[in-house]
Amino acid sequence: MPDISTLVFFSLATLGLLIVPGPAVLYIVTRSVSQGRAAGLISVLGVHAGSVVHVAAAALGISALLAASATGFTVVKYVGVAYLIWLGVRKLIRKSEGEQAIELRVQSKQRLFWEGFVVNVLNPKTAIFFLAFLPQFVYPDAGPVASQMLLLGLLWIVLGMASDGTYAMLASALADRVRRSARVRRRLDVGSGLVYLGLAAWLTTEKA
Repeated sequence: MPDISTLVFFSLATLGLLIVPGPAVLYIVTRSVSQGRAAGLISVLGVHAGSVVHVAAAALGISALLAASATGFTVVKYVGVAYLIWLGVRKLIRKSEGEQAIELRVQSKQRLFWEGFVVNVLNPKTAIFFLAFLPQFVYPDAGPVASQMLLLGLLWIVLGMASDGTYAMLASALADRVRRSARVRRRLDVGSGLVYLGLAAWLTTEKA
């Protein structure tokens, strides 16, 4: 199994990626702003129920890829690098959309949960994390690859719930400002773009 230093570094790298707003975070924030803290936290639960799908797919599929083909793994890694670069550049060059309020229809708790689930199952940011980022912390000589990926995936879910839960709490507390401030949204875009590019640069230095 992964040693303590690997788990600590994985946790730090994961938090760096999780704090960057993606489709799931935007869903959680908009629901928190529109319907309040409880709606945001229910959305968090739905999002990370969707994360379980990615964890299972990674443990079953990526473990087989790692065992079968170093070339295949390298291809997947550089697809991930390209995607992170694309995300970073898009965030940096995106123009401000002006002062627009976040307005959504009120949804039931069940609808909030299942929409969050679907958002994250189809979330390209989450998918690329499990395809190209998580495998960098898996070492064949440390034990069964599938077990390592399962452990790291579960750790990612725990950290994700903490990170996304914090977004939900802050968004509900600062609802009026988040809803109306184009400046805040632009600063988030710039910060997100730099984090994506930094992660892409780091990923290129890792060996399969």
